[in-house]
Amino acid sequence: MIRRIAVLTSGGDAPGMNAAIRAVIRSGSAKGWETYAVKLGYEGLISGKIFPMGKRDVGGIIQRGGTVLGSARCPEFKTEAGQRMAIRSLNEAGIDALVVIGGNGSQTGSLALHRLGFPVVGVASTIDNDLYGSDITIGVDTALNIAIEAIDRLKTTASSHQRAFLLEVMGRNCGYLALMSGIAGGAEMVVIPEVETDPEHIADVFREAYEKGKSHAIVVVAEGAKYNAMALENYFSEHRERLGFELRATILGHVQRGGNPSAYDRILASRLGAAAVEEISKNNFGMLVGQRKGQIVPTPLEEAVTKKKELDPEMILLAKILD
Repeated sequence: MIRRIAVLTSGGDAPGMNAAIRAVIRSGSAKGWETYAVKLGYEGLISGKIFPMGKRDVGGIIQRGGTVLGSARCPEFKTEAGQRMAIRSLNEAGIDALVVIGGNGSQTGSLALHRLGFPVVGVASTIDNDLYGSDITIGVDTALNIAIEAIDRLKTTASSHQRAFLLEVMGRNCGYLALMSGIAGGAEMVVIPEVETDPEHIADVFREAYEKGKSHAIVVVAEGAKYNAMALENYFSEHRERLGFELRATILGHVQRGGNPSAYDRILASRLGAAAVEEISKNNFGMLVGQRKGQIVPTPLEEAVTKKKELDPEMILLAKILD
């Protein structure tokens, strides 16, 4: 029987994590359970940073970016000894089930605890949108809007100075943010890990835009692409005559993680946090809750962390058509 649950956030922070924390705490309280939280992710779990967190404690956090619980890297948790220390901390605190809010690495940790017999449910949260089991994850919408705003701003200054810009967005192994922001922002081209791109083809795109009399050109690059923004800038430093435009590179980096979550991310996070509590009430553990085709559904953690999430080929084609 479930009497006491806990929630933690792990991995890179994502706008909307606080809304998910709030939903877990309030949904658990609504079921009459005692609700707890863990500071600093798996590191805090191992060191026993587990404390009561009630309905009033999560008031006023839904609009805040980042995570009020914090997050930290924990190499020790990657070992079975570390995982067993975490379970011991949970047992000592009387925790019956754990909700883990995070991305692929975080859910790999969830799966490890599940395999050792501790009841866990994961919540899909990563701005990279690379986690199998959810069409879109917490934080993606906010990060995408930040990238689009950057494109719009860069177009203004690029037009003023007749320049081309390489805009690098996050996405180590997944080009979702680059692809979608490139389409929505009207970029001349997107460069993503899923599609190999020759720098000379990018040069052709810049040159064509220049010869057509455009006042600017924007190419959106995923950080995990074979040629990221800095690599391309270095390459083109020796081939500037091919471009026509003067070239600049801008790396958004962690700016994409900051700021208040969008309405969409607040709602998605609230739905997923509440759904995680429902899975616990059904004793349906070892699952990741995500959104697929508009519905909130569970996916076995085993699948979520081992299966690769592919980009929609129709969107890749659309980006090429609209270039």
